[in-house]
Formats: sequence, C-alpha cells, structure tokens
Amino acid sequence: MIHEVEGDILLTKAQAIAHGIASNDPMKQGLALSLHERYPAMHKDFHHWCHQSHPKPGEAWIWGGAGNVRIINLITQEGGFKGEKPGKASVSNVNHALRSLKKIIQKEGYSSIALPRLATGVGGLDWADVKPLIESQLGDLEIQVYVYTVFHAGQQADEPGI
Repeated sequence: MIHEVEGDILLTKAQAIAHGIASNDPMKQGLALSLHERYPAMHKDFHHWCHQSHPKPGEAWIWGGAGNVRIINLITQEGGFKGEKPGKASVSNVNHALRSLKKIIQKEGYSSIALPRLATGVGGLDWADVKPLIESQLGDLEIQVYVYTVFHAGQQADEPGI
C-alpha cells in the first residue's frame, strides 16, 4: 500500500530508503547530500560500483550499512561522469528504475520502503508525471510504501503499518 507522508525521510522506520541519482553522482545536492553526509561509506562504495559496472539509467544498486541500514540508489539521471554535473531525470529512466526497485523489493523480501518525490528536485521532473509511475510500478506490492511528499527536517512521519 502506498502512503503519502510528511516528515524527514532520514527518520523513517521503513526497511530501506530509495532515492534517485546519476551514475557517479557527486551527491552534493538534495537527499543524496544528506545520505552522503550520514553514510560516507555508501558514497565511496557507490562510486566503486559505478567504476566497476558502468550502470545505465534505469538500473539500481543497494547498499547495506551498520545497523541494517539499506539505501537503494536508483539511476534516474544521465551524467555524473568524470566530474560533469548530473543531468536531469527522464520519465522513462524513472519508470525503468522503479521496475528495478520492485525487483529488489521482491528479491530482498522487504515489508516497507521509503522514497522521496523521486526525481522532482534535482532531477527536474514534475510530480504529476512521477506519481503515476510510482503507483503503477509499486502499487500492487503487498508492502508499505512511504512516499515523502513534504520534507520537515527532524520530524518523524506517521508511517501507517509500522
């Protein structure tokens, strides 16, 4: 079930956080920056994975840290190579990345996941275009999906079902 919530996604009780990013993204803006600051090893490991795998938009990579932290990096944007600034996201890339996310959720057996208004900040997409993709790709899952539609720093969201 998809729930739109308000609060700080970093305080989620969901089993994993998914967010949009470019391959080799420097993680200097938005949620990626917050995740980079909180989990510097994730940033380092992500860049290692990118150099090894050369991921394309639509792919996803899961990182696991201490305390059972799980971050799913969804490649929704072009660019980010050799110091270039990440490009904008596309509806097609987001749709493919959500498909990859769904496969990860099913493989890992997650019962809950949190994500922001994917690709609508730095990615530059309109929420009216992204929301139907989330509903289409994740709406039939029998898990709790928390979409953080409004950010309130330091405020834990009411996440039904957890």
